[in-house]
Amino acid sequence: MKTFLSIGAGPGIGFATAERFAREGFQAVLAARSLAKTQELAERLKKKGYKTDVRTVDASDPKSVAELVAEVQKQHGSIDVLHYNAASARKATLSEQPRDSFNGDLAVNIGGALAAAQAVAPKMEEQKSGAILLTGGGFALAPSPEFLSISIGKAGLRALAHALFEPFRQKGIHVATVTVSTFVSPDSTEASSVADHFWDLYSQPKDSWAVEANYGPR
Repeated sequence: MKTFLSIGAGPGIGFATAERFAREGFQAVLAARSLAKTQELAERLKKKGYKTDVRTVDASDPKSVAELVAEVQKQHGSIDVLHYNAASARKATLSEQPRDSFNGDLAVNIGGALAAAQAVAPKMEEQKSGAILLTGGGFALAPSPEFLSISIGKAGLRALAHALFEPFRQKGIHVATVTVSTFVSPDSTEASSVADHFWDLYSQPKDSWAVEANYGPR
């Protein structure tokens, strides 16, 4: 059974995407900072008959991310799909941004994704297969002065996807992002639609791989 690892598994896009892949036969490993909330999401998947596991992770800490990947690989043998969905969506202008908070926001919004890609890449390269999927945001295309740190973070995440796409494609690994340009609430049509976009990217034939899909108005 293939393994789907969600880092930053929340009730919106994270849960919907995990459920979408579980529906296709994947076992889902949900990881986030709050064990209790993540267990609640896992129970929902288990009640639908899907094989699900739960882990804790601090996406802002590269060591925590690397240890998570190692634990999941040790238990399940491999990670076939990594979905990085963690984000610090702080609402703050330049003058409102707490002085000591920006680096922490950036560590979650882009640093964790980089650490996760570094951690899963060697095994995927060895297998010559795998996918690294990143939840992007419309702020990458139209930065908001009121959401400054997440705008910079999503721009960085998009840059990461585009920078890794070609070299990883040559190794059999599909790096892709869905740029979500609308608000997505839990258990919504929007969440399910974004999940479908991720599945469509994953399902593309190798000679037709795309690095980015867009959802919502641009």
